[in-house]
Amino acid sequence: MRFRGTIVLFLLFGTFSTGTVCSASGLTWPTPNPAFQKRQPVEAFVQPTGSGKPESGLFGCVRNSGAKFHEGLDLFPLKRDRQGEALDPVYAILSGRVVYINQTSGHSSYGRYIVVEHDGEALAWHSLYAHMASIDPAIRVGARVEAGTVLGIMGRSAGGYSIPCSRAHVHFEIGFRLTDDFQDWYDRERFGSENRHGVWNGMNLVGVDPLEFYEAMRAGETDSLASHLKMLPVSGRIRVHTPEIPNFVIRYPELLTRPYGTRELVAWDIAFTEFGLPKEWTPRFADEGLEGRPGQVRVITFNPKLLRSQTCRRVIEISGRRPTISAGTLSTLKKLFGFH
Repeated sequence: MRFRGTIVLFLLFGTFSTGTVCSASGLTWPTPNPAFQKRQPVEAFVQPTGSGKPESGLFGCVRNSGAKFHEGLDLFPLKRDRQGEALDPVYAILSGRVVYINQTSGHSSYGRYIVVEHDGEALAWHSLYAHMASIDPAIRVGARVEAGTVLGIMGRSAGGYSIPCSRAHVHFEIGFRLTDDFQDWYDRERFGSENRHGVWNGMNLVGVDPLEFYEAMRAGETDSLASHLKMLPVSGRIRVHTPEIPNFVIRYPELLTRPYGTRELVAWDIAFTEFGLPKEWTPRFADEGLEGRPGQVRVITFNPKLLRSQTCRRVIEISGRRPTISAGTLSTLKKLFGFH
């Protein structure tokens, strides 16, 4: 069931890798490079852009002098053939089910990519592996894979631009998909091009910093992505006045702070991470006396220190007299709730 109103702004087979990061969870590093496990600096495993700056291959506002967001972690190969092409395998980081494969390089800026959903976790999430030179022919959509299963060979495939041989890598993401009704949003936006990837289009995916998660796992600060999410600071909380239940909440009920049961639902209070992941959902009810009409969206609280430290992808803009919801967050809300 979708709310079709208008937003009213108010304030399987294969070989296995040898090194795991956390033996209890089975979490595996996605490449054969042991540098992370050996606690070496990022220069020992991260592939930078043409700038040569190691941070440009990390997650966050790391490109164009901090103005451009990078959604994942870029990892370089250890082995190359005589022509300089990468030879390193890419591993599934955790057991799960293959949910998407794009075999046509030119159909996505990800190039050839594969998505695995880790549905055996308390909170299901996915990992994505992009710019692949090839995907193992044994890997099929719907196949079950184990941690360490070889998914394919890293490379430099990409659509719309070229990655030089010297910068071949795997682009690695972990996160969640926003909506099962992505095509509806895509059609309303009138991009003028076909959505070739269904719900696994990159515009429908939102994630966390993979390296930060791995570091927390290695340090014993967390034992799952679900508990890691709880540790991440809240950039802002936004209230959305609608009785509808987004399929994001149905898919990830572990993000609820309390059940919605049979009480009359009138709104949602949503806590967003620094880069826009809606990590915490609180249903609000008619008997709580909230003011607001369906479609109203308002800022409840925000973290000014965190927001001021960001150079891109803010959830809430605080440069004016009063905080406003950013264009990126509005786009996320449109996907989540079906708003026009």
